[in-house]
Amino acid sequence: MSWSSYASFLVFATVLILIPGPDFAVVTRNTLAAGRRRGRWSAIGVTASNAVQGVTAAAGLGALIVRSQPLFEAIRWAGVAYLAYLGVQAWRSAWRGDYPPLAGDATATPGQALTGFRQGFLSNITNPKVLAFYLAVLPQFVGGAAPIGTLLAFALSHAVLSLAYLLILVAALDRARDLLSRRRIRRWLDGLTGVALLGFGARLATERT
Repeated sequence: MSWSSYASFLVFATVLILIPGPDFAVVTRNTLAAGRRRGRWSAIGVTASNAVQGVTAAAGLGALIVRSQPLFEAIRWAGVAYLAYLGVQAWRSAWRGDYPPLAGDATATPGQALTGFRQGFLSNITNPKVLAFYLAVLPQFVGGAAPIGTLLAFALSHAVLSLAYLLILVAALDRARDLLSRRRIRRWLDGLTGVALLGFGARLATERT
């Protein structure tokens, strides 16, 4: 592994992370719905999933999953269903427009952390494109015969970059939460988030594998 290859990978990974996707939508909605704590745990859930898929790819198991068409398709359709479920939830929230008063992290219930982590983890782990990213992109930077340690270093670096970006997003949203959580704005945001999640699910469903 050369440092120039590693630096090039970090730049490439950063650009991909900055492109909004399902993880962005899930973390945004959780932060606005329940505050910084749930948003942070959503980000941690996404990162945990990235780490799992990165380790899986580095260990060679990812290639087996991709080659097993029934398993790969099962993961893909699970992702479609979960994104659709979250999108419908967002639309229902926008339709009802019944939002409780904002609660701070000090008054958040213990279940908020678990809900945030679960949604972040599931939205990412059921997206086979993440696993395909590790399998298709990493060899371009490290070569086909790279040792497992090098593959892990690259994969986990991507996970850490993703966590840093999502935590910055959570902090920015939390600072603007009083404005963004006004009823009219919140209904628009929930509606747009629902459209985004359903759109990501539809794109995942129609992509050729």
